[in-house]
Amino acid sequence: MVAGVAVLVVGVLGGMYAGHGRPGRVDAWVQPAVQGVGPGWRHLALGLDFLGEPLGSVLLVGAVVVGCLLLWGSRAAVFVVACVCVAVGVATLLKYVVGRTIHGDGNLSYPSGHTAFFTALTFALALIVAGRLGLGRTAGTLLVLASALAAGAAMGWAQVALGAHYPTDVLGGWCTALAVVPATAWLVDRTAGRAADARPLVRR
Repeated sequence: MVAGVAVLVVGVLGGMYAGHGRPGRVDAWVQPAVQGVGPGWRHLALGLDFLGEPLGSVLLVGAVVVGCLLLWGSRAAVFVVACVCVAVGVATLLKYVVGRTIHGDGNLSYPSGHTAFFTALTFALALIVAGRLGLGRTAGTLLVLASALAAGAAMGWAQVALGAHYPTDVLGGWCTALAVVPATAWLVDRTAGRAADARPLVRR
């Protein structure tokens, strides 16, 4: 259900801002409250932004993969990498399909790839943790959605504060991750088999 709503939001926002190079009404309302942060907050925003850059993302994903291999086995590591790759790939494809730009210099902005990446990584980890802890449907769903919301909000704030994206770009990136991670989990469950040391990544 969450993935279905996320797909709808991504599609609606993409249709609204296709080919645009200016902020929408929501963007114009939110941006002034987020941009222009002080030096300390700007350093935090730059640190979060680095985690979504090529070098930072490789280091972060590499550390997560090592942790997954040590704690949960290869299937969890494959799942995390697959979620990140699919989320970033879909976000990149959508940028060219939608064609929204920022700053008038041809930088494609919708959806935010940084937000999609960080949300997908956190979402995938939360799914694994919820499964390993044996949480029920309600508790597991709350953990997963809260983790995805926190990750998307943190990276989204950084992108808007730095002027790299419009707020609606961030929302589109967040929803892109919400749409692709459950589908990726389902696919991994179907293709990876039921290894003796692995539980299903999606509880039904």
